[in-house]
Amino acid sequence: MKISIAKTVIENILIHSQAFLEKKDTSQITSHIYLESHTGKLLVKATDYEIGLRVETDQVETLSPGSITANGKKLLDIIRILKDDLVVLESIGDMLHIQQKQSNFKLPTFNANEFPEFPNEETKPKIHLDSQKLISSLKKITPAIDNNNPKFELNGALIDISTEMISLVSTDTRRLALVRIENSSSEALSLIIPKKAIIEIQKLFFNEIEIYYDNTHLLIKSDHYTFFTKLINGKFPDYTRIIPKETNYNMSLPKALMIDAIKQITTISNDLKITFSNSAITFESLSEDNIEAKTQITFDTPFVDPFVLAINSKYLLDFLSQITTNEFSIGLNEANLPFVVSSENFKTIIMPIVI
Repeated sequence: MKISIAKTVIENILIHSQAFLEKKDTSQITSHIYLESHTGKLLVKATDYEIGLRVETDQVETLSPGSITANGKKLLDIIRILKDDLVVLESIGDMLHIQQKQSNFKLPTFNANEFPEFPNEETKPKIHLDSQKLISSLKKITPAIDNNNPKFELNGALIDISTEMISLVSTDTRRLALVRIENSSSEALSLIIPKKAIIEIQKLFFNEIEIYYDNTHLLIKSDHYTFFTKLINGKFPDYTRIIPKETNYNMSLPKALMIDAIKQITTISNDLKITFSNSAITFESLSEDNIEAKTQITFDTPFVDPFVLAINSKYLLDFLSQITTNEFSIGLNEANLPFVVSSENFKTIIMPIVI
């Protein structure tokens, strides 16, 4: 294989590929990227078996067709230090030669025929989803996905498709984030997508996409990218049981004022106490270091007697950072029971701190 390609083009492809590489064991072929060029097209693949990315570009000159692998991180390190000019990549023997004018580098290769096969979308059913709605919804629920939970299903997000609605759900057991999208589907299905895959999906896709699935994989295709992830095999908690059926106290709150007040308190403590009185909302730190922070906003609430709510500020700020409206709704029952914050089709159910 021998190709000539602009430095910026191959660099951009390699940057996107890094998250899909095996990082710890460079003896594995999955630490390499796969390059294949035929008649003016370059195909690049990267996978750690759990997730994978395939990139195609026609911004290449094929001088000699063929395929090769090379360590993905080292190849990117080399490309980054080159000038913004054409780069020649050539396989000679068992080495990949990288050349630009007087600069020459060599990287060892593996047998390209041994690179892992990617799942094929042609044999899989297709999911019909609005691309932009899907991406924006995943962004909203990502902060509530757990990390390294022994219950593997909580380390991902649920896409729950019914005949009339798509629900995207995540939970770390202290909060539950939920987005609902109206949808017409001929069948119902549930898929649990790993957090790492969800983060990469948000980086890669912005325009129209095609989504395919089976029992083990989810595939997403756009004009230049084909992405796959293994699905998490497990049973996601029954999220409908966690959502309060009704709330006794409901109000609409100003987003900007709430964010400003909460951030003042978080300079001292991430845990805070919010007191709703008849004509004001007071914010106070919950700190064990005998350090105090307190602020207040003037606001009419439905409470005759003060209502005290203790929370982890991160949960509320994560929600507020994802909404676009100037106001949001809050629904409360008792101080020690889960409460609901919502805006449009997005809501988060948060467990308070018991004090």
